[in-house]
Amino acid sequence: MPDPSPIIVVSDEVLGEKARELLEFRGVEMDDLADLVYYLQKDYCEGLTRETCIYHIQKVLAKREVHNAIITGIQLDMLAEQEKLMEPLQTIIYSDEGLYGIDEIVALSIVNVYGSIGLTNYGYIDKVKPGILEKLNDKTDGENHTFLDDIVGAIAAAASSRLAHSMTC
Repeated sequence: MPDPSPIIVVSDEVLGEKARELLEFRGVEMDDLADLVYYLQKDYCEGLTRETCIYHIQKVLAKREVHNAIITGIQLDMLAEQEKLMEPLQTIIYSDEGLYGIDEIVALSIVNVYGSIGLTNYGYIDKVKPGILEKLNDKTDGENHTFLDDIVGAIAAAASSRLAHSMTC
C-alpha cells in the first residue's frame, strides 16, 4: 500500500498575497474597488470616505474564501486567453456566454460571506457595471475577464454589505 501523501495547507498569508498580486496584475487597483463601494453606499452613508471604503475592502480581501475565488477565477480567465481550455469550455468562457453562469457562482461565494444585502448589491452592480467593471467587461483589448468582472463586483458588494452592517456610516 502506498504511503499517503501529507496534507499540505497553503497559509492565509500566501493565498492573500497571491490574490492581491493577481488583482493588480489584471489591472484592478484598490482605488477602483473603493470607487465601486462608494458608488454603492454614498446615498446611504452620509460623510462616507474613501478610507472607510478601503477599510472594508481590506477586511473582505482578508477572507480565505475570497482568496480562493480570486485565484481560481483569474486563472481560468488567463487560461482562456491562452486558449488552453478544452472545447467547448474554451469558447464558452472566452465569449462569456450568457447562460454559462459559473462565473457568477464563483462571485457569489464572496458575496454570501456578508448576507442577503450583498446579493442585492451584487445584482445591481453587475447590471449597471460602473467604473472598472465597464472596462473589465470590454472585450476589445484581447483580455478575457469573464470571471474577474464578477469577482470585482462581488468584492465591492461584499465590502458595501460589511459597511452597511457595521453602521459606521
